[in-house]
Amino acid sequence: MSNPSSTPKVPEQTPGETTIPQTSGSTEAKPSYVKLAMRNMVNKGGKSLKHFFLTTFGLLAVFIGLAFLTR
Repeated sequence: MSNPSSTPKVPEQTPGETTIPQTSGSTEAKPSYVKLAMRNMVNKGGKSLKHFFLTTFGLLAVFIGLAFLTR
């Protein structure tokens, strides 16, 4: 019988958190921030696309509104 307190504890991961796999060799470089961002965007699915299009639409609305106000 194994003692439950001797098993290594794995940290819990929140839904928006991306983990980096731990490697024992120091020859492998950590993934770049761009690669981590792309992986995070794929994991979140349509949420990132929705935010991207909302931001794009909002900026266009602001620029068009300013164009009419400053005419």
